[in-house]
Formats: sequence, structure tokens, C-alpha cells
Amino acid sequence: MNRYLMIDIGAGTLDLLSYDDATGEHFKAVVKSPVRTRATMIENTPGNLVVTGVEMGGGRVSAALKARAATHAVAMTQEAAATVHHDLERVAAAGLQIVSDQEARRLSVDPAYTPISLGDLEPDRLRRIVEGLGVPFEFDIVGVCAQDHGVAPRGVSHLDYRHRLFAEALNRSPFPHALIYPEDKIPTTFNRLRSLALTAHQIPAQEIYVMDSGMAAIQGASCDPLCRSLSRFMVLDIATSHTVGAALIEGEIAGFFEYHTHDITASKLDRLLKALPEGGLAHETILQEGGHGAFSRRQFAFSANELILATGPKRALMADSKLPYTNGAPWGDNMMTGTVGLLEAIRNYKQNS
Repeated sequence: MNRYLMIDIGAGTLDLLSYDDATGEHFKAVVKSPVRTRATMIENTPGNLVVTGVEMGGGRVSAALKARAATHAVAMTQEAAATVHHDLERVAAAGLQIVSDQEARRLSVDPAYTPISLGDLEPDRLRRIVEGLGVPFEFDIVGVCAQDHGVAPRGVSHLDYRHRLFAEALNRSPFPHALIYPEDKIPTTFNRLRSLALTAHQIPAQEIYVMDSGMAAIQGASCDPLCRSLSRFMVLDIATSHTVGAALIEGEIAGFFEYHTHDITASKLDRLLKALPEGGLAHETILQEGGHGAFSRRQFAFSANELILATGPKRALMADSKLPYTNGAPWGDNMMTGTVGLLEAIRNYKQNS
């Protein structure tokens, strides 16, 4: 019997699911994402900054650091600087100074600087949230998901690289749980996921797993009760920052696409969803359109599709769709799509390993 803590770290929210498989009880919370809390801390901390910690989600955090560097000194360790970009020359070009760990420690006690630590997990905050649910902050298994593009080789698009990694994994094992990793088997290229696993050691647990949030969302959406008896269907998760759509055949990922949510409209989604199951989305074309890419390994006719299930905090974008779709709620809650996917992926991994 196991006690699980599942954490889905998005750009807008951190979604948390506590589950005890001995009692069947589960408790959940949706709170501001670490990207938002760290960015607010940076914005509200005046003067020069020395930034340590590990790679976390960029977005507003990166913007806040670059804005501060325009008026004050911002020194960052190499690990923390990966939040802004993996290419340190580009980090420096934004006015941010890369310093050694030793220099960062010296600046941290310099009254002219204020220390800031970066990381996608805030263990003290997590403890308060979990204990506020009435749950002991101690688990057998912790799972965390976030988006990780991988550290692309110089000259290779990080979007192209991300989808190449996914394609390789899915061609070996065409299921979402092919992208779940125990902490000792995380590919070195997934720097953000490795940083998450490292920080997760501050949570009392026996086992730690990490996963890309897009794959977790696909897994979680397919766990919706409406999908259980279906053979061919599509799931669509429209999150705060990224949107992913997938076609599935008997639980296998037949294909998927990914976009930034701010580039998505209902009419574009209609076009993508019609083409997806038939293998009509070329990866290079999606990249040229500004998307993250597409992948196809099996096909079926759009007319044979049995359901389009929409999840995610911004699924209201589908309101103007001309396609028939249904709002999903894995485990009865749209916001738990990623955490439910994590839990299912870990179970599948342990069962098949």
C-alpha cells in the first residue's frame, strides 16, 4: 500500500493531489504556480540581486530578472541561469552576470545584494498546503511533472529537439508512461526534470518520479471515465501556457501536437484536430506556423473518432469550435488532469518494469 503526492507545475497554477491507495481517500489543491510566486518575489525585492538555486520554469521569472538587470546588478549561478536560457551567452547578453558558486556565496552576505533562490518546488510552502488539507507531510511516492524542452545541442531548435526526444521514446513504447522517469533514470538532457528530482528530496518520500507535463496531461485526460470504453479518441489539454492534443488508439498515442496557448484559437484547433488522427500534421509545418511541433505514428479516419475530450484551465477557448467536443474531468476535476496522469503513469511504470 502506498501514499502518493502528485504535483503538476504549470505556468499559472501548481496542482496537487494526495492519494492513499489503502483507504482510497484523495485530497487536492490548486494554488499559484512557483513561477508566479518567484516572479512576484523578484519584482518586490528592490536593488541588486544574487540568484542561486536550480533551473525552473522561465516565463515571468526570466522577464523579471531581465527587467531588473536593466537598472541594477543581477548575478546568477550557472545552474540558476539555465532558467533564463541554456545558452549562457544569451543570458549574459540580457545583462545578467554569470558567477561561480563561491562568488554567489560571497555576494549573498554582501549588504549591497539580496539573495533569491530559484526552484519549481517550494518545500516549506508544499508542507503548509498538504498539512492544511489534514494530511501528514510524508509519502511513499512523490511524482512531479513540468514542461522540459531538454538541453538542445548548439544550433538545434529546442522545440525540434524536444519533439525528437518524445518521438524516440514513443517509437520504443507508444504510451504516455514512456515519458515517466524514476529519479535515477532521468536522461541528462532533461535538466529541469533533474532539478525537480533533486529538490523533491526535501519532501519525505521513498521514491521520486518526474514526467513532462504534456505527456502527463495526455495520460490524465485519457483516464476520464468517458474514455474508458473507447478505442479511438482524442484528448485536448489547453493549459495556461501550452496546449497539447493527442489521438489515441487502444491507449496508444497515435499522434500529438503542441502549441503555445496564446497562439491558439478555436478555428485553429478545429483544423489541427481534423488532421491529427489522419496523420495530416507535419512537424516542420507546425514549427513554421509557430507551434511546438507534431508527431504521428498511427492513423485513423477523423470520421472514426469517438470523442474529443477537452481539459485544462483555458479549455473555454473551445467554446467557438465547430467540432463536437466534451469537457472532461479526470477524477471529477478538470484541474487534476496532470496529477491523475502522473499517478497513472507511475502505476503503469511500476507494473511493467
